[in-house]
Amino acid sequence: MYVLFEDAGKFLAGRILTQADASLQVELDSGKRVKVKAAHALIPFDKPSPAELLKAGALLAAEIDLNLAWEFASEEEFGFGDLAREYFDPGQTPTAVQQAGALMALYEAPHYFRRAGKGRFKKAPAEILQQALAAIEKRKQVAAQIDGWAGELAAGRCPAPIAEQLYRILFKPDKNSPEYKAVVLAAQQTHKSPLDLLQQAGAIASAYQFHWRRFLFENFPKGVDFPAVQAPAVGLDLPLAPVQAFSIDDSSTTEIDDALSLQGLGSGTVTLGIHIAAPGLAIQADSAVDLIGRARLSTVYMPGHKLTMLPDAVVQAYTLQAGRPCPAVSLYVTFDEATLEVRSSQSRLEQVPIAENLRHDQLDAVFGEAFFQAPVQADDPAWSAELRWLHRLALHLKSGREHVRGKPENFSRPDYTFRLDNSAGAEPAGQETVSISVRARGAPLDLIVAEAMILANKTWGQWLAELGVPGIYRSQASMAPGVKVRMSTRALPHAGLGVPAYAWSTSPLRRYVDLVNQWQIIACIQHGATAALAAPFKPKDTQLLAIISAFDAAYTAYNSYQASIERYWTLRHLQQNGTQQLRATVIKDDLVRADDLPLVLPAAGAQGLARGAAVRVKLGQIDEITLHVSATVIEHLDQTAGEPMDEDDFEGGESELAAGPISIAVDVADAQSEPPPDAAAHTPATP
Repeated sequence: MYVLFEDAGKFLAGRILTQADASLQVELDSGKRVKVKAAHALIPFDKPSPAELLKAGALLAAEIDLNLAWEFASEEEFGFGDLAREYFDPGQTPTAVQQAGALMALYEAPHYFRRAGKGRFKKAPAEILQQALAAIEKRKQVAAQIDGWAGELAAGRCPAPIAEQLYRILFKPDKNSPEYKAVVLAAQQTHKSPLDLLQQAGAIASAYQFHWRRFLFENFPKGVDFPAVQAPAVGLDLPLAPVQAFSIDDSSTTEIDDALSLQGLGSGTVTLGIHIAAPGLAIQADSAVDLIGRARLSTVYMPGHKLTMLPDAVVQAYTLQAGRPCPAVSLYVTFDEATLEVRSSQSRLEQVPIAENLRHDQLDAVFGEAFFQAPVQADDPAWSAELRWLHRLALHLKSGREHVRGKPENFSRPDYTFRLDNSAGAEPAGQETVSISVRARGAPLDLIVAEAMILANKTWGQWLAELGVPGIYRSQASMAPGVKVRMSTRALPHAGLGVPAYAWSTSPLRRYVDLVNQWQIIACIQHGATAALAAPFKPKDTQLLAIISAFDAAYTAYNSYQASIERYWTLRHLQQNGTQQLRATVIKDDLVRADDLPLVLPAAGAQGLARGAAVRVKLGQIDEITLHVSATVIEHLDQTAGEPMDEDDFEGGESELAAGPISIAVDVADAQSEPPPDAAAHTPATP
């Protein structure tokens, strides 16, 4: 005697050795003996053999018309033998094979029949069955669509639905979507990576557009256009400052946040005015314009283009444009002209006359190091006296910070300026001719502005803390390796800058945290000791923590994109100029940094060389999608020919590399488990 039984969802059959009330001992064809509960024994039979019964039952189950079986089935609960009798030969006892076929068919059709116990079933309601059948048909159509799309991709053509979902598929995929599954299936069939597959299928026509649209997809999914808003007017009657201020920015700068003025030159007491554009006097927290700034959080810079934090009409309403008085939050610091000792400081809200917008890219050659080392000349250009004194002050302030810092700031690495031949303000297409020029870090005009802004951010940060008004601070516990700059609401020392507190406050048109701090500073100016009660953000305000978190994430993403797209243009520069070899300096391991370009890359043969060693490398193939280029050391140059390298020169080498394969979220293995179917761009960053 044989028996067919169920074990862990599988049907097995074997010879009964012994039988008791509650269980049976059964020997399978393999010789294995198993204990089977009596309730799991479904069909006792004498013939055919167990193997033949399982095979014949499976074949018969595949032939059963489930629609017809559903019609024959009782409305009440029934056994598989009952259905076999009604389906195959009403009134006759079904054979063991017929019973096995009916049992297997019922188990494999849960949308037609619901299990009600071992060997017991109940037919699904008609409306539920229709829904299930419609869903099955839809899955078949989707599976066919997946197969069709995968075939097109394998043939080198990209279906429109996949092209439209390209960036979602690659970077934030819905792994149940047919577009994603088609890419996975085609990648398996062609043995190609998804990125290579899509590129060869024509989904990625432009490397520049790939990087640009990926950035927009991840950071601006709703687009970059601003809603229609008007710049609110300053509601205060501000006094006119008795100064003539000037700004120092790049020619492409439209968001002029800061300007400087001097009073009392030659009198023994000099007052430095640091004037910051004051959108905070007009824009109110939670207003329409504020929500725009809070959503974007910072201006995004890139060669030949930028995405401003605020609409241009709003920017132009508050920017420190020459030829007009502009609302400003001003910090006046009075110095002893000879010793440069600080005597007093005062903050004011006022209208500041902007006499001129100086452009450092036009004046660096005039006001270089040689100018400030030369004696005063009768024909010195305009603003020479002011800039000479400001440069002297900047060196003094820098020296004081370096004393606290414990070592000099390192300016041995240059900055680079990217220029594209695209129309001003036009979005680059990626094919423009790019020029890259070197600009020494710490150039006099940059130093003047940087030290003035550090002075303002330090002074206002300390003042906020003294009055108990919360602000957003940047701090660094020490200069030990790995200790990073952090943002918080606490006034803590910034070891890297050598200041006791540092609150970004000098770029409110470009950084949202600066606008937040400006609101708090305005409250301090207006209310003094009671400012904590009147400031928009109160102590322990959770909104500040949320702003810090959002800003940190956005600022990191924006800076990462700027670094990546600058690397793209650097690689384009190499190709446009036919550059095959570069002079470079070893950073560590196999990484080298080009001497005359902002480029870090791996170089075979650099391993084991001393840090700072000068080499000549031959470039390999450039991949504009992955931003990868490798090199080979072909010559060891005289190490004394290069500049000695400070420890700071090695910081950030790996982050600058950005040359590994593009990180995508498409996992080809998925198909195995699823059924197939701080500052203006390119100027020294504000610390």
